Amino acid sequence: MSQTATPLSATPLSAPLLSAFTAAPVVPLVDTGDAGEAVAISRALLRGGLAVHEVVLRKPGAMDAMRAMAGRRAEIGEGLIVGAGTVLTLDQAKAARDAGAQFIVSPGLLDEIALWCIEEGLPVLPGTVTASEVQRAHALGLRAVKFFPAALAGGVPLLRALSAAFGAMRFVPTGGITAANLADYLALESVLACGGSWLTPAEAVAAGDYDAVTRLAREAVDTARAARG
Repeated sequence: MSQTATPLSATPLSAPLLSAFTAAPVVPLVDTGDAGEAVAISRALLRGGLAVHEVVLRKPGAMDAMRAMAGRRAEIGEGLIVGAGTVLTLDQAKAARDAGAQFIVSPGLLDEIALWCIEEGLPVLPGTVTASEVQRAHALGLRAVKFFPAALAGGVPLLRALSAAFGAMRFVPTGGITAANLADYLALESVLACGGSWLTPAEAVAAGDYDAVTRLAREAVDTARAARG
């Protein structure tokens, strides 16, 4: 039986994070190991209206880049929320928290990361893509999860089906989200926010064209507002 999506107030994430998602339900990925570059990207995104930034821990130096963003939060701009993405181990999660991460994102669901984050009061979005994974996350006490890889797994139709079965869950689809399909995902009541790398194109960052990053962020905010009414 289909259920109505749980209200934001019932989702166990931090109040600042929920408030930021309500204002602009888009999470840009920051993929760099250079601290100065990370700060510049973050500043450009915040100028464009996006406050929640996920630093993916894929490149050497990414943890230090995130630490620089967190440490210079007041300088970058009011309302900035910095999180760590592509967290694969519990040790990484602990290191990310110590480096200033305000939330944790994993590509998959690992019980020890999820349970530690819950115990520490640190918002966590583990990756899920099957009904079994979503049900396991629900059993652990989570009410918000990452949906990854969104486009390859089945996109909006699969997410709609999972949402009907798990009415208490909210989803953050990532993987194949673009400016062209952002509105389709945000039209689903169960979608808390969407994540993506299209907002921080490598070519623009390499060229130091941070105005392009700000422009893409503003376009995403406009799309989100139109989709959410």
